[in-house]
Amino acid sequence: MNNLFYQNVRLLILTVLAIAVWGLSSFFSLPRIEDPEITPRFAVITTSFPGAAPERVETLITDKLEQSLFEVEEINNIESTSRLGFSSITVELNETINDVDPVWSRVRAKINDTIPLLPSGAATPKFEQSKPKANALIVALTWDLESAPNYAILSRWAQELDDQLRLIGGTEKVEQFGTPQEEIAIEVNPKQLTNLGLTIQSVSQQILQSDAKVAAGQLRSNQSNLLLEINGELDSLDRLNRLSIQLGNSSNVVRLGDIAQIKKGILDPPRELALVKGRRAIAISAFVESEQRLDAWAAIANTTLNKFQQQLPNGVGLQILFDQSHYVEQRLNEVLMNLITGAVLVVGITLFMMGWKSSLIVGSALPLSVFMVFGSMKLLGVPLHQISVTGLIIALGLLIDNAIIVVDEVQIYLREGLTPKKAVATTVREIFSPLLASTFTSVLAFVPIATAPGGTGEFTGTIGVTVILALVSSLFLALTVIPALAGRLHYWKPTPASGSWWQVGFSHHHLGQLYSWSLDRTFSRPLLSIALSLILPLWGFISLANLEQQFFPPTDRGQFYVNFELPIQASLQQTQSQVTQARELMLRHPEIADVQWFIGKSAPPFYYNVIQNRENSPNYAQGLVQLQKNVKSGSLIRTLQQELDQAFPAAQIIVRQLEQGPPFDAPIELRVYGSDLDRLRELGDQLRAELAKTPNVIHTRANLTETLPKLALNLDEEQLRLAGLDKTAVARQLDTNLEGIVGGSIFEGTEELPVRVRSLESQRGNLGDIASSTLLSPENSNQSGNRVVPLSAVGNLEIVPDVVTISRRNGKRVNTVQGFIPAGMLAAQVQTDFQDRLTASNFTLPSGYSWDFGGEEGERGDALSNLISTVGVLMIMMIASLVLTFSSFRLASIILVVAILSMGLGLGSLALFNYPFGFTAILGMIGLMGVAVNDSIVVLSSLNHDPKARQGDRHAARKVVIRSTRHVIATTLTTIIGFTPLLLDASGFWPPLAITIVGGLGGATLIALYFVPSVYLLLQRSLTKESRKNNLNN
Repeated sequence: MNNLFYQNVRLLILTVLAIAVWGLSSFFSLPRIEDPEITPRFAVITTSFPGAAPERVETLITDKLEQSLFEVEEINNIESTSRLGFSSITVELNETINDVDPVWSRVRAKINDTIPLLPSGAATPKFEQSKPKANALIVALTWDLESAPNYAILSRWAQELDDQLRLIGGTEKVEQFGTPQEEIAIEVNPKQLTNLGLTIQSVSQQILQSDAKVAAGQLRSNQSNLLLEINGELDSLDRLNRLSIQLGNSSNVVRLGDIAQIKKGILDPPRELALVKGRRAIAISAFVESEQRLDAWAAIANTTLNKFQQQLPNGVGLQILFDQSHYVEQRLNEVLMNLITGAVLVVGITLFMMGWKSSLIVGSALPLSVFMVFGSMKLLGVPLHQISVTGLIIALGLLIDNAIIVVDEVQIYLREGLTPKKAVATTVREIFSPLLASTFTSVLAFVPIATAPGGTGEFTGTIGVTVILALVSSLFLALTVIPALAGRLHYWKPTPASGSWWQVGFSHHHLGQLYSWSLDRTFSRPLLSIALSLILPLWGFISLANLEQQFFPPTDRGQFYVNFELPIQASLQQTQSQVTQARELMLRHPEIADVQWFIGKSAPPFYYNVIQNRENSPNYAQGLVQLQKNVKSGSLIRTLQQELDQAFPAAQIIVRQLEQGPPFDAPIELRVYGSDLDRLRELGDQLRAELAKTPNVIHTRANLTETLPKLALNLDEEQLRLAGLDKTAVARQLDTNLEGIVGGSIFEGTEELPVRVRSLESQRGNLGDIASSTLLSPENSNQSGNRVVPLSAVGNLEIVPDVVTISRRNGKRVNTVQGFIPAGMLAAQVQTDFQDRLTASNFTLPSGYSWDFGGEEGERGDALSNLISTVGVLMIMMIASLVLTFSSFRLASIILVVAILSMGLGLGSLALFNYPFGFTAILGMIGLMGVAVNDSIVVLSSLNHDPKARQGDRHAARKVVIRSTRHVIATTLTTIIGFTPLLLDASGFWPPLAITIVGGLGGATLIALYFVPSVYLLLQRSLTKESRKNNLNN
């Protein structure tokens, strides 16, 4: 069995061909995306309650929904915001939940169970699952004429494009942004209505009663079935004009057109706007299913867009705002080129170290292993993206380690005179256990990365998956195909015993003598060797305290975004005016290609970790900034931040760089919990003041800082009773006067336009008109005896401050204080400075109040705890495998010491090259523990198989180490060279990981050649002396 593939040439050829075909077919069919997709563990529940103050929204809407949601045990956090007329609840599931659909079904059921408990006037709660995923395509239809935009035309074409994109195979969802709601507006004068014995509500009710869009039954007989339907439903503006309205309780009627202005238009004010190239537009975005190839979908979508553009009428333009396929293609091309570059470098160093024949065989392991990985990725459903391909780059040097060892061992046996058949069989038999052990320990090191729960684990997990697949594939090839190829190639053309470096690999007589001398001197004084070996690792552990902390670095994408927020009372028109000016200011920088604004809610998702949590916010806008090619955003973002802050002092503007990793609202975040809103506001103001004084904090924000000017109507209950009114009736009449009320609808094709009755536009925004408005007493609403009650007779208006929002987290009221920092600044350092300020200021919370930190620190803590949650069990498994491999706890402990020392070397490398200690560096540390011990396992196994070395003979140990040195150095150099593309990565994302592994592995090679034999000799000498002593005693 050890030389099955050598003996059976047909099996060898068929195996190689099968692997190649499997890998290539899988590669061309694998889904291609830019970044890994994260399980959607977030959802938002929004409920509208028009006119309700934040306290009422909290009590009547938010609290009831939260109490129901607490019954779902898989929920990790519930965060809510109650503001004027609106409730928003964000639900986060436990990070250990991977199958989220059944949980979300139960959440929907709980919401439905709560609906009967909600007050009348509240809308049905809307549940929307938040997917941390970017759109594949965002386009916009713009109105290019100088006249006011005709939204009726834009809306029709937007819906047509929406339908066409949905028809493309693989489209998951299509959404529109900035599409105004068309309606039929019936504007009336409330005073005139009250004089006629009418209210807006009664007019709306009569319109609704005249809109007979329901069946009136069916005539059934033996001969036929006939549907009975009432003619006269609302179908046009003319029909509305001619509609008869009864005056009060009298028999008199009046035509609706005589008492109202009827027109078709859009909801005013609109809830959201899109500004593309400075013009009003409608944006259409499309998500693609995860299992689809994004590039193939994009090709079909672009063809569809080209055909659609040719059909557009004059004055309507089509703009492509975002096409993710370009970024996917660019990113994958970069990492695939890095993969090819790394492979060429690895083969080159193998040629230098082992000669052309060995490098040819070892080099064949690279494509075969990669093909096996692609095939396995297809089976496991792992797509191609920057993380999975980077895992292959990391594995480049590792996956040929086994091949190098096998080929080197075969060559040694051949030089010793064995036949190719016997050399192959002996090699496979001798190295099976050490290769299995070293591969198993490496696999175990990457298992925590592959299996870490939560969003961060899912983002980086495919690194571990692809490395593990590569390691297992290389082990299979090293024990089957590679030794067979080595034997066959020698059979065809034997390797000479000596020759040029390109034939037998690099060797240098004087260097060999010097190396042999150094080993001899080291092994003669093993304690000194051990002490010297500990210096660098110990320095690395000490340097950890001085390393800068970083979670994830920013991305090098040619985009960033701007959050623009005015005071809470600002109107959508004010926000539009301000962001239009901001766009003009930003376009003065030639590095910026364009700026698109989305007002009233968050922009359509264009990057996986940009939080989309703003809705129904007329004072808010989010800008998508596109840079020119090959422009770095860091310094430009800092410049724009200063310019925008100076130009718009009334606004809070955050210019944010796109970053990798899990999303968070603000890099610095402190949450204070308590029950009293006033006390929470005071505490938040104190903390915000300290945060504002912290260096490098450019903006601060707190949930409870702002107050909203509110019109308070103080009613005299005695006068109300005398007038035949109550507070509810007054509130209802005022609400319908100001907000309007829908009564009936008109169909235009497949579109249903609501009919809204409301006050004249000039009266809705005039405080004097509101104060002088009149009410109609329901007890006297007849033609002959109307009783019109002036509002001023039953109450008076005053402006008072009110709470803008009431935030809660897991049922507790919370004031969240946030801090924002310049682009490129490390949040961990600012966080430390802020905590130092709090300590120095002796800030303490009163009894009954508590706090915790969120932001980057909270996410980093969660990510690290998830990552190390499985490390303990895997360490036990690693120790067990080593003990079983060596049949010795002492020898296994040597390997564990090497793993720990390699961590110190990795930390020292970060300190030496001034890289921050971030999440990718931690991934490198975990992977290093498994990779760095491979050489030590091989050396220790060779020593343990030599009878004289087992007796503590240093000369025998030196010969064993020298024999293992070539493939130890070759495997180390190939691994280090394989990391070269990651070391030179311009984005800054991968260098910390690469330098950790490269530095630790380079030092671990010296440990394997000097430290491990020294410790082994000490142990064996001790055991030999103890054995001799026991023999003498016996």
